[in-house]
Amino acid sequence: MAAMKVRSRRRDVVSWSNFFWCTVFIVTSFFTFSAVRLFFADKYHPVLGSTRQNSILEVMKDVTPVSLAVSIRETVMLPDQVLIYLKYPPSARLFTKEDFRCVYSSTNSSWPNLIKQPPIQIDGEDFENQIVRCSIPPRGFILSLDLNPHGIIPIIHIQWWDALAYEALIDRDNSTVVFVKGLNLRPERMSNASKFECVYGWDFSNTKFLLRSELLSIGQEIGRCKTPLSVLNGPQRGDNSVKVSIRIKGKGIYRTIARPIRLLDRNPPARKQHQMCICTMLRNQAKFMKEWVMYHAEIGVQRWFIYDNNSEDEIEMVIKSLSDSNYNITRHVWPWIKTQEAGFAHCALRAREVCDWVGFIDVDEFFHLPSGLTLYDVVGNFSADSKIAELRVSCYSFGPSGLKHVPAEGVMVGYTCRMVASERHKSIVKPEALNSSLINVVHHFHLRSGFGYVNVDRGTLIINHYKYQVWEVFKEKFYRRVATYVVDWQDTHNVGSKDRAPGLGTRAVEPEDWSRRFCEVNDSGLRERVLESFVNPQTQLLPWQEEKGEELIRIVVDKKRRKRRHGILS
Repeated sequence: MAAMKVRSRRRDVVSWSNFFWCTVFIVTSFFTFSAVRLFFADKYHPVLGSTRQNSILEVMKDVTPVSLAVSIRETVMLPDQVLIYLKYPPSARLFTKEDFRCVYSSTNSSWPNLIKQPPIQIDGEDFENQIVRCSIPPRGFILSLDLNPHGIIPIIHIQWWDALAYEALIDRDNSTVVFVKGLNLRPERMSNASKFECVYGWDFSNTKFLLRSELLSIGQEIGRCKTPLSVLNGPQRGDNSVKVSIRIKGKGIYRTIARPIRLLDRNPPARKQHQMCICTMLRNQAKFMKEWVMYHAEIGVQRWFIYDNNSEDEIEMVIKSLSDSNYNITRHVWPWIKTQEAGFAHCALRAREVCDWVGFIDVDEFFHLPSGLTLYDVVGNFSADSKIAELRVSCYSFGPSGLKHVPAEGVMVGYTCRMVASERHKSIVKPEALNSSLINVVHHFHLRSGFGYVNVDRGTLIINHYKYQVWEVFKEKFYRRVATYVVDWQDTHNVGSKDRAPGLGTRAVEPEDWSRRFCEVNDSGLRERVLESFVNPQTQLLPWQEEKGEELIRIVVDKKRRKRRHGILS
């Protein structure tokens, strides 16, 4: 009997010990999970941990990986997000953002945590180019995809953005134009092509099976390769298409996800479809698109090429709305950060097929014709001289003009106070006359020999650059800027750069006098033209205001219908 009591006490001691350590485990796991949730809620990104530490399937042993629905072709780690390129089998349907979750799994085997988040965005509307964008994993976590209801898609290999061949086009002369991040060549100058060579192949981990080719030219972040016949005659889409990269002789090959494809017509028509087009690169500028497109359509722009640099707003819906309203506008997904010049080169090749002239401006920049002419008139007048291939247009920088909030009438009517001196110019170019290197800086290109430029008279054509708007708009520029040459305003180096707001500093804190800054001269010329030419006499609204009004009415009507459906309204 005494022995039985002793054994009973021992069982009680073991039980309480187990309970204590179980409690410690649960509490620790709870706080770890909470901290990680806070991490994602604040979108704070610490130093990256390696995603190669453990296989996702080792961390989540009870999860069956997806096998047939979709797999991963490439994965690229940007500084603030991960790009996951999907590969679809022939019989699959195209999945949407609602089908996926980004899965973050702790590599700590003691208490593995599992967090699922909706993707930041899904880009691409076809099987060849769909990209899932996820937040980067915190230290000690690895990333995978969850495709509902199929299961986990593991990410086996990640490419790093610091040195990567990321895009490639086969030009009409059959050369391959390759875009490479990390070349670090001298700006605005050609480099010695003999120090490099092009390489083509399927598996870059085994250099024995790579096909080498001559590099014809290289400058900035762009190389032009002599394309092998086997590549020209082979498939340029799908899993059997080859990749291309650039090798520094005596050193190594840049990692690559670039598959050369032919987007350009080998035999373009003698007469272009459009006289005047615009290329732009933007991020989260959807709220300004309608004013920018509708205004420029009225003064002569016929075609818009929108390069979307990882927007998270409603840019797709806005562009579709404009397209449905018969504006010839398309969106091209361009996820590569700090590559505006490369994106403009890519756009110039595409626009060359259909446009006589192409303007390279931002969404906060508006062509203004003080003389009352249209862009048709201006480019038409200069087209008579076949040697002129670039029109350089001066820019005036406008300030907040005393405003505290975004002007309801739009930027052209709202902002009327600017700085006296003009800034660097922006260009309208003939894409047929561009140098084959495609080198461009600050929105102007190098031209082929025999072609030149003119500085357009400011009384004929200028650009109103609404650069310093109300603080709630301007502060968004602190997050990330798209241009390679533009200084990061949070960087303490080169504080005196012209790319910074004078006297602003390096922190996104609104100065007390912000609304009164950059106001040296009143300039209401474009405002007056807009109010005179664009206001609807019945509604007294501008076209982009009417669009917003119609959208607001639709939202209110939809809400009322839903309430009636649920018996809330009588």
